[in-house]
Amino acid sequence: MTDSENPDKINWFAEIRGLAVMLLAVLAFHSLVAKPFYIPSTSMMPTLWVGDRLVVSKYPYGWSWASASFHILPRSATRVMPRTPEYGDIVIPVHPERDEDYIKRVVALPGDTIEVRRGQIILNGTPVKREVVPPVRIPFEPELLCADDIGQHPCLDSYEQFRRTGPDGKDYFDPPTWRETFPNGATFLTIDYVDQELDNFGPYTVPAESVFVMGDNRDLSADSRAPLPRGLGQGAVPLANIGGRAEFITFSLDGSTTWNPATWFSSLRGDRAWTTLRPAIAEGDAPRTN
Repeated sequence: MTDSENPDKINWFAEIRGLAVMLLAVLAFHSLVAKPFYIPSTSMMPTLWVGDRLVVSKYPYGWSWASASFHILPRSATRVMPRTPEYGDIVIPVHPERDEDYIKRVVALPGDTIEVRRGQIILNGTPVKREVVPPVRIPFEPELLCADDIGQHPCLDSYEQFRRTGPDGKDYFDPPTWRETFPNGATFLTIDYVDQELDNFGPYTVPAESVFVMGDNRDLSADSRAPLPRGLGQGAVPLANIGGRAEFITFSLDGSTTWNPATWFSSLRGDRAWTTLRPAIAEGDAPRTN
């Protein structure tokens, strides 16, 4: 009996080939177009919360070794169809020593001289506009856990001193909040309430083909201000080491998800879905160029 006479016989070669083609197509899409990203830490609060799931586009700045999913390519300075980020873009830099993705915001471009004094960014000799605004309201979510070198702990325990009970009877955190506005009009919120070593940095001139990045949570961000191995090395990130740009949140979970299907819906933060991660442009400022 031939294969054509036995329709129930499985052609394993064809099955494996089809699976391989599908996996290659997914890998290509993730490497060239877009991929999902999960927020595991508080370094980008208040913009990004632990539990946010978002989409990262791979093409805005061209492609490099950092674009490839799982970092399967060797490190290189080569970029294909390169472009430079703008102030305020949220990008995915790869750690200079480990194949580990970070997520930070661009605060200085190639050729800029950046300095940080008492938490305020000074860009090319001019202080970036920074004003106190009403505190952001972050919900108290005790089941939301983060991991560090010691172990797991509640992600928001550093905000305990700012815990309040709202009119609805629920507990919230309201940490001190600032609004920063950059020369291109990009404006966004940051959290800064601790006097620490990273509040003073530079002056430092950003090399060509590089950008300086910082987290929106200026108190708890291992970024371009921070030394290795935990930070990005007290210096700029080569553009070849940036794997993409954060675009929007798809959905967000508050940490209470369990195997019980009922929690799959109750743990959703519905008001965060589809939130854009492109910075707003302050009224009266020039629009972005890309």
